Amino acid sequence: MRCPYCAADNTQVKDSRPTEENSSIRRRRICPDCGGRFTTFERVQLRDIVVLKRSGRKVPFERDKLARSVEVALRKRPIEGDRIERMVSGIVRQLENQGESEVPSSMIGELVMEALRGLDPVAYVRFASVYRDFREAADFQEVLGEIAQDATDGVGNPTPLKKH
Repeated sequence: MRCPYCAADNTQVKDSRPTEENSSIRRRRICPDCGGRFTTFERVQLRDIVVLKRSGRKVPFERDKLARSVEVALRKRPIEGDRIERMVSGIVRQLENQGESEVPSSMIGELVMEALRGLDPVAYVRFASVYRDFREAADFQEVLGEIAQDATDGVGNPTPLKKH
């Protein structure tokens, strides 16, 4: 592992342990050249995924990019970091378990929308507004109508909202 401080290639692992959810390994490292200390995380990757963009371009899937977009939608919302991490890991697992190495970006967007819809309605609307490229207030009203429909039992009776 290359040192992020001096770019030396010979860093040493000082401590390894699984993360709380056992989905990755946390490693504390030290650089013998500059003395810098840093942490890395190692995750299982079942296959390399390529994202097919709407433009036709193909780009490597980046878990961190997915996590950042979810975190932006959930900014200033009362959702714990471990729930966000579990959500992102679940989406990545779904993508890897499909068996396809090429995945359309629209599929990733829909998986994120589905996960956010169940996690936090405000984050769902935020993500939807960017993902679906809202241009007017009616676009927001449509999504809010969907959320309102989810909050009823199908015959107009309210159902209890999820506590976070």
